[in-house]
Amino acid sequence: MQRLLLHQPGHLTLESVDEPGPPGPGEVLLRIRRIGICGTDYHAYRGRQPFFSYPRVLGHELGAEVVALGSVVLGLQPGDRVAVEPYLNCGTCQACQSGKSNCCENLRVLGVHTDGGMVEYLRVPAQKVHRSNDLSFDQLALVETLGIGAHAVSRAQVASSDVVLVIGAGPIGLSVIQFAKLRSATVAVLDLSESRLQFCQNLGVDLTLQPAGEQTELRLCEALQGQRPTAVFDATGSATSMHEAFRYPAHGGRLTFVGLFQGEVTFHDPDFHRRELTLLASRNALPTDFQASIRLMEAGTLDTTPWITHRAPFADVPLAIEHWLTPGNQPIKAVVEVG
Repeated sequence: MQRLLLHQPGHLTLESVDEPGPPGPGEVLLRIRRIGICGTDYHAYRGRQPFFSYPRVLGHELGAEVVALGSVVLGLQPGDRVAVEPYLNCGTCQACQSGKSNCCENLRVLGVHTDGGMVEYLRVPAQKVHRSNDLSFDQLALVETLGIGAHAVSRAQVASSDVVLVIGAGPIGLSVIQFAKLRSATVAVLDLSESRLQFCQNLGVDLTLQPAGEQTELRLCEALQGQRPTAVFDATGSATSMHEAFRYPAHGGRLTFVGLFQGEVTFHDPDFHRRELTLLASRNALPTDFQASIRLMEAGTLDTTPWITHRAPFADVPLAIEHWLTPGNQPIKAVVEVG
């Protein structure tokens, strides 16, 4: 079979390897059909991804087809279309025992800590696939992205009374926007890209703004008629943006970091305490977030069709990823077609 291997930053090659063996007990063998390209993949390609080592097979946003089942696998059959939950948790640590498998103490994420889905065939635990024969492979490849947004919005306990600010309108930011809107919150978006802000306007976002340096905070308050956001989500993975995000929440508000970077976050403690802010980290997603996202897509409540702005066949990815990283060519979401 073919796989794409990232040997080191900037060096991605297509190579032939043996197919994985038959699935063992509790496992399924998948044929990968679609791969969503995530910010994690871009960061890894550029050498800027935390918790990462080389060489590595990337790919954790996967739409796949079940090829074969190991023993004691129920509820699946060959030919089923599935989304893959790429978080391989241990099941025994304190977090797992508390129902927080998304932040397992021994977590291995496909395409990050262990080889992922930029392959033709992949063997995974059956409990890590979520079936939907109603959704296309394109849609299934976006379930993981949506799950991250669903989890972040749940962590922040967003309600209809909230004024939400999403910083960064990439796919993760868009997923936060979608789930905040589903809770009937007022949603504002801050992003550098005019085209992404226009995309958000087409989604029905209430307010879009570009950063304006020291004037950003003032302009945001003016646009919100003197109010401040009660729930702020930073989905940029930018150190500068994450530091500045402390300036935006209202007194008693929440700040949730959905993106991350290699470094330390600092803030002015007196101001943090004066406003009694709540600071949250949101990591990955839970199985229930995958299931909820699939149900909403099946019902037509979530439409990710406009998100996919760029495509490439599997063999063309080494050239395509350079193109997608070129200023002015960045996709909303790029998808790789495998077979």
